Amino acid sequence: MTAPGKLIEYLDGGKFLCAYVTSGQAKRLHLLNQNGREMNLPLSRMIHCSERTHPIDLPREILVQQLQETAETRSRLMEKINLQEIWELTADEPVTSFLPSFLAELSFGKDSDDDIVSAFLRSVFVDRLFFKYKENKVLAHSPEQVEQIRGQREKEEQTQSLIKNGARFLQEIDKQEKKDALDEAHQEECLSIIRGFYLFGTDSPQADIARQILKTAGFNRPHDPFHLLVKAGIWDTNENIPLLRNEQPVVFPLLAIQQAEMLLQQGADKLFQDPARKDLSHLRPITIDGASTLDFDDAISIEEQDGNYLVGVHISDVAHYVQPEDPLFREALQRGTSIYFPEGQIPMLPRHLSQGICSLIQGELRAALSFMILLSKEAEVLRVRIYPSVIKVARRLTYDQADSIITKDPELAILNDLRIKLRNKRVEAGALLLPFPDVNIHINNGGRVQVNLSDTDTPARTLVSEMMILTNTEAARYVADRMAPGLFRSQKPPKKRVVYGLDNDLFLNSKQRKLLSRGELLIQAKAHSGLGVEQYTTVTSPIRRLLDLVMQHQIHSLVRREELRFTEEMCKDFTAVISRTLARANNIRQQRQRYWLLKFLDTRKGQPLKALVIDSGPKRVFLLLTDILMTIDLPAPAMNQPKPGNRVTVKVERVNALDNTIRFDW
Repeated sequence: MTAPGKLIEYLDGGKFLCAYVTSGQAKRLHLLNQNGREMNLPLSRMIHCSERTHPIDLPREILVQQLQETAETRSRLMEKINLQEIWELTADEPVTSFLPSFLAELSFGKDSDDDIVSAFLRSVFVDRLFFKYKENKVLAHSPEQVEQIRGQREKEEQTQSLIKNGARFLQEIDKQEKKDALDEAHQEECLSIIRGFYLFGTDSPQADIARQILKTAGFNRPHDPFHLLVKAGIWDTNENIPLLRNEQPVVFPLLAIQQAEMLLQQGADKLFQDPARKDLSHLRPITIDGASTLDFDDAISIEEQDGNYLVGVHISDVAHYVQPEDPLFREALQRGTSIYFPEGQIPMLPRHLSQGICSLIQGELRAALSFMILLSKEAEVLRVRIYPSVIKVARRLTYDQADSIITKDPELAILNDLRIKLRNKRVEAGALLLPFPDVNIHINNGGRVQVNLSDTDTPARTLVSEMMILTNTEAARYVADRMAPGLFRSQKPPKKRVVYGLDNDLFLNSKQRKLLSRGELLIQAKAHSGLGVEQYTTVTSPIRRLLDLVMQHQIHSLVRREELRFTEEMCKDFTAVISRTLARANNIRQQRQRYWLLKFLDTRKGQPLKALVIDSGPKRVFLLLTDILMTIDLPAPAMNQPKPGNRVTVKVERVNALDNTIRFDW
């Protein structure tokens, strides 16, 4: 037990304090410290205890003065201590653990006393580069430890400098002043840290540093980093944050770009050298797409044949150019699909291919995978042949152009008749059409957002969709009949059915969509209830979907009677990859769509908006804004609660697109 009258030292808030022991127990001491404060201290917190016992029966103010003088003496003695010299002397010693008194004598060249030992210990605690105090012994660090600590200190000094000067730099950005707080390299580092923190929060690798920079600079609001990055020119005013947060690949790696450039140099002559590739360039295929489409991956031809119709659905043969071991295929695995935004797109394949050699451009010879499907006049499938082919698109039509001539043009008229019959067959088999208008978002040069709806159920659009559904169904049948593994889309029957036949009712279609079973991606073919077919896959968009590219490869190996490109195990792996990348892509697309809709609604605050009541409960009412097809919910009104199917009006009270928040009222 430490006797009364001993002068001890302990650390409080990083500072050494002197104190007299006035009484003690086995594990605790009662003290009077140099600040005149009486306190109890756990014995474990004591750093140094004097050899000498001091009289403590003096007036309190004298005891406090003695303690303060002792503290000043010991602080002055610290100035005479060179820890590095003492550490170098210990390097020749066979041990690394020393008594504090021994090292204090080395430091001062004389016998130690309480003040000298205390001054040495204080120095060890202030500068922990060379020594460490542990269990009443001083441990000397090895040269390797010293270098490591030096490196850590330098790094910490650099961090503190970055925090201090980075805060000044952010203030300069905010005020649009000349940026001289940091050099160019550290400016980039600071902005990168702030960017990572805004996107990923505490998951960003330097979140703590980012917080300190922002706090020091006085930027404490959640979106301050966003606005600073916009002012710094790093981000656009409407930067696609969901895209960045999901770390979706945007730029193609060098190897993928180099492969795409090499493919561009291939001429059409090489296609005719493939003995398995059929020359169908005499046909007159038509592409029918949106007016702004740049990547054409399907074309349709039609011929009358002995009272039947030979429909050719020609799909861009991307598999011919992109092999599974290629850099382009590996990049497609990372992306999974092309993603389309109101302001642009993130393609699955470089534009060299998607809008160039793989695009079925009018008048150009192109590699295709052609599905030659013989249909009866009643649209019964009589025969299917699949060929790697060479085609040349004869006509390019937009949906509007095709709609305007669909009953007059001989080829389109036949296709339209088959379209109606194919669609009716699917409906009879239980298909749910559930047409919903497309929501078209346009952003002008001034950033103003406009929204309009376009009909997806026009003859031209459904003509294309029916031919693609037919092709995908037959592709699935072709692979399944040969007992080959593949990637198949499947859907169980809906939980409840409220739509039958060709209903085009927005309310009923909305209700039915909520009751659909979740779609599945399988390696064995099963029925797809929503489409009314016994098996289904997708092969018709290999430019923009990994699933279609994989199936195109698998069909190639079957058609050419080669070893299967992909085993069952590989197909299982693809289902995991595709499910993950599609979920990510859909999340990005939906969040971005919502962002622009909120920007649009921000200009409509206080104005009446038309809405359709989808469901109405005692507490909440669920609605669909009919002009932009956005689902919302509101607290149920106290009086005159609307019923499902009612048309009502609501208004926007508050909206923040960056926060993804909006508040409506009746």
